[in-house]
Amino acid sequence: MPDSAQFFPQMIVPVGHVEPVARRIRAFLAGRMVFDTVRALYVWEWSGYPQYCVPAEDFTEGALVDEDHTLKLNLGAARRCGLRIGGVERPGSARLWTEKSPTGLAGTVRIDWAAPDAWFEEDEQVFVHPRSPYTRVDALRSSRGVRVELDGEVLADAPSTVMVFETGLPTRYYLDRLHTDLTRLVPSDTVTACPYKGSTSAYWSVTTKTDSHTDIAWSYDFPTRQLAPIAGLVCFYNEQTDIFLDGRELPRPAPVNRHTSRRSG
Repeated sequence: MPDSAQFFPQMIVPVGHVEPVARRIRAFLAGRMVFDTVRALYVWEWSGYPQYCVPAEDFTEGALVDEDHTLKLNLGAARRCGLRIGGVERPGSARLWTEKSPTGLAGTVRIDWAAPDAWFEEDEQVFVHPRSPYTRVDALRSSRGVRVELDGEVLADAPSTVMVFETGLPTRYYLDRLHTDLTRLVPSDTVTACPYKGSTSAYWSVTTKTDSHTDIAWSYDFPTRQLAPIAGLVCFYNEQTDIFLDGRELPRPAPVNRHTSRRSG
């Protein structure tokens, strides 16, 4: 029997992989454009998702500040830089790749995602991190029944579901609130974001007769248009609950390691 990690597709892009971005990429800080490029590169510094690397020539004049320090990074050597525009500074927030880096990267810049105020692919804002061209996210309606239990107590029992299949994550089961025991769910202030689905509108914790479990369910009231079928539905972490699909208990997958703050699936 394969372990639980084998029940969903894994990331296959190797660290150090470089590909061209076939989209116009822009970033803004303090209401001003930091760069505008149609020559960006995807660079995988880890296998989960890429970063954008932008030719230094495509930055607004004066926006990129060389801090006269060389960094030895996993992918090679880079000059540490900062951003300065509109009277706002972001020191140490950029790396200018040198010749001692993967082929094609020299002369391009990788900016910390949080340094600009906003990123855009064409005219649509992108959140959290760049969307990987190798990641699929599909929301499929299904008439397969799903029951969710925790510490032997039933939290939801639905005759149908919307399944979300995302590369590198376990299948997620989004359930109608009508078939979820909302009296068991305690709202929390947690908000997470996903570049493929948008920002969550609700998170819930659950206290059973034996234990308390924080932030184990969430919902998107206004997901991205591509994930419209999950709007308003409730999903539970497979990693923290017992999920039964058509009466068969599914193995709990191992927690997914992300290099960002936890985002829902």
